[in-house]
Amino acid sequence: MQIESILPYLVLGTVSGLLSGLFGIGGGVVIVPILLILYTAIGVDQAVMMQLAVGSSLAVISITAVSSVRAHARYGNVEWGAMGRLAPGIVAGALLGAVVAAQLSFAAFRIGFAIFLLLLAVQIILQFKPKKTAPMPGLPGMFGVGAAIGVLSSLVGIGGGAMTVPFLARCGLEMRRAVGTAAACGLPIAIAGMVGFLLTGWGRAELPAWSTGFIYWPAVFWVGLAGFVIAPLGAKLAQTLPQKVLRMLFAAFLVFVAVNMLLR
Repeated sequence: MQIESILPYLVLGTVSGLLSGLFGIGGGVVIVPILLILYTAIGVDQAVMMQLAVGSSLAVISITAVSSVRAHARYGNVEWGAMGRLAPGIVAGALLGAVVAAQLSFAAFRIGFAIFLLLLAVQIILQFKPKKTAPMPGLPGMFGVGAAIGVLSSLVGIGGGAMTVPFLARCGLEMRRAVGTAAACGLPIAIAGMVGFLLTGWGRAELPAWSTGFIYWPAVFWVGLAGFVIAPLGAKLAQTLPQKVLRMLFAAFLVFVAVNMLLR
């Protein structure tokens, strides 16, 4: 790839890495819609474009999540016990989500993703801060919650923080620990989802060169490289940065992207 074709992936990785560290969301809400634009530019077949964007996003998150989790762990913001109880359900759900995603049409996938972005933007604009309402569920409950998070995260190519953070906060975790633990939960989501998209897309004739299943490796490498380097900065900023303005700008970006996807 020439430098002019690599640069958009590096910029995308930088932005997604910052978001991963700041909010524990894995950056997929940015990666997927931007990859759709980049894939359109290189002529990827629409029959596999959405799956290729989501699968590649999960592969990137599996890289950036390692860096983000290490940074959050250094600040003592990962509740490993909760993460371990959620992980089995998360893995099962992420694999199931990949199987479902492989069957969806481009239009259905696109509209579902846009609606998800709008709901996430509303949550951010309203500055939803869940209060503790219940203790942490037992193992069956945690498996069920993890499975639901895994399915939805795999379908839209995110690390799951948009769902994991509110759940953990309702169970009594302080917000920074909820974000750090959500970042840790994003790792099994991403790895399981990546494997699922790799397998369900295996051998599809419409895929571009340098793809394995629904994963386009040039995008994964360059976006993941930038994100891995930048994610610790996002985690550091999460400790000190007043986030109100940043969250509002991010919500506005989500609304803009969602509306454009719905109008395509």
